[in-house]
Amino acid sequence: MEIAEFQRVIEAIYGARDRARGLPATHMWFGEEVGELTRALRRNRQDELEGEFADVLAWLTTMASMSGIDLEQAARKKYGAGCPRCHATPCTCP
Repeated sequence: MEIAEFQRVIEAIYGARDRARGLPATHMWFGEEVGELTRALRRNRQDELEGEFADVLAWLTTMASMSGIDLEQAARKKYGAGCPRCHATPCTCP
């Protein structure tokens, strides 16, 4: 699944609920999911990592949608030519 498709899927599933909740409260949920990912990483819980990474991506995606950001376009614009500072792949920044 490409980023733009994922953003459309998340918007279709959760868009109305997320807009009703608002960006500040949605950001709080995002922070909670990042915390769950952090715990899974610290505990090296491989059985939990896939789901936690997916949850963080979903909450990040919904916040981008709520902010009017096309996540795929934003990623391409910032990282499409390599490192944003040195423009190399891999990065050669000191």
